[in-house]
Amino acid sequence: MSPEHLSPLDLAFWRIESAAHPMHLGALAVLSADGPDAAARAAALLAERCAGLPGLRRRIHDVLLPVGAAAWSPDPDFDPARHVFLSNAAADAARAAVGADERAGAAGAGAGAVDPRAAAGPLMARPLDRTRPPWEAHVLAGPGPDSFAVLFKFHHALADGLGALALAAGLFDRQPPFAPGPAVRGPARPVPAPRGPGAALRRLPGVFASRVHDLGQALEIGAAVARAGLPLGVPDALVAAEPGPGAGAGNRTVAGLALDLDEVNLIRKAAGGTVNDVLIALVAGALRRWLAERGDPLPRGAGPRALIPVSRRRPGAAPGAGNRLSGYLLRLPLAEDDPLRRLYAVRAGMDRNKEAGPARGAGAVALLADHVHPLGHRLGGPLVAQAARLLYDILVTSVPLPGLTFTLGGSTVREVYPLAPLARGQSLAIAVSTYKGTVHYGLVADAAAVPDLAALAGALRAELDAFVREVS
Repeated sequence: MSPEHLSPLDLAFWRIESAAHPMHLGALAVLSADGPDAAARAAALLAERCAGLPGLRRRIHDVLLPVGAAAWSPDPDFDPARHVFLSNAAADAARAAVGADERAGAAGAGAGAVDPRAAAGPLMARPLDRTRPPWEAHVLAGPGPDSFAVLFKFHHALADGLGALALAAGLFDRQPPFAPGPAVRGPARPVPAPRGPGAALRRLPGVFASRVHDLGQALEIGAAVARAGLPLGVPDALVAAEPGPGAGAGNRTVAGLALDLDEVNLIRKAAGGTVNDVLIALVAGALRRWLAERGDPLPRGAGPRALIPVSRRRPGAAPGAGNRLSGYLLRLPLAEDDPLRRLYAVRAGMDRNKEAGPARGAGAVALLADHVHPLGHRLGGPLVAQAARLLYDILVTSVPLPGLTFTLGGSTVREVYPLAPLARGQSLAIAVSTYKGTVHYGLVADAAAVPDLAALAGALRAELDAFVREVS
């Protein structure tokens, strides 16, 4: 059986990773504990179920041909204990809760409980083991004795946001309609040309035309990136310091914020646009508030460039494995002091992006991966990683969740915070999803550049409150 090669974009994500800039997605789920031993039972269930999912038992390895390529293969030494972890704090809290002495048990549970977002930061900073299937699940203590949390980590080469959601859903008690399925593949390969004398010569015109087409697309996208320009007036808080020679994984902090979806819809109905437009405008307003509170100067004119990932999957198609992404590039209107005008500016920018389509414009830079030989990804991966800072300043991504209630061993998921990777030279990434009538913002930051990430989360809430007052 021939190996299943990584797609060009999956390969790009695999090659640009470094110890200081791991390229995995995350999701932090907070669950209501169904009994004192719920965390331990959840860890056991995750270990049992992951062994039955082929998509979670595959690892990535280099192949000889084509040079520079990589492929998937089953891990012959797959061991759930290398992928599912029960934190000491969660285990201690569970043991304390089931102790014979009720008072001692309650005290022990309180002592063991920690903010799972604080625990998630160091875990997000740690790269996945590249010799094993590239994913992990960490069962953490919750914010109280009646809760626990699970942090999922999936390498971006394994899946994009929708694909990671589908993989994680297979581990829960109930699966969404888009249960994990086979990878979404590209166009079918053409029927091989007949062999024989002169066959290669007869194929040359078609091969040449194909290469010219690819080059034309690559140049078009490259020109759009160039037109986007270099960073202009980007706040220092959005620029992370480069790690020193030989530095390991950088420090990460994680924050999460839950907002009422009804209030977001109230703004949308009053001011127009989409829910996503409102969510992006809230980010712009929160950044403005946060920078002002820090005493940092606000950018004048064009604001920082936000990369807004866009799925290229067919509507209704199963997410499958791998990445099918493009993106939009949007200037965040931080200089605008009126929330309604900020929303109108975001809406106008997103409308222009949608009119052009996800295959055009600077945000479509991910499509360049399709026009690069595997050897180019291998040799140029570090260079591409360094160039990310020239392409965009902050990642703002949305991960849609199905309208279902997830449970794990009877424990109900009550919050889900998506977490995005940080590109080299960038200090902040923001992901957002909606679950059970609530908007969940997940924030990941470089701890050295953004030591006050909780203040930014607070600014998001203040921005929503001010916007609701504006339209009420």
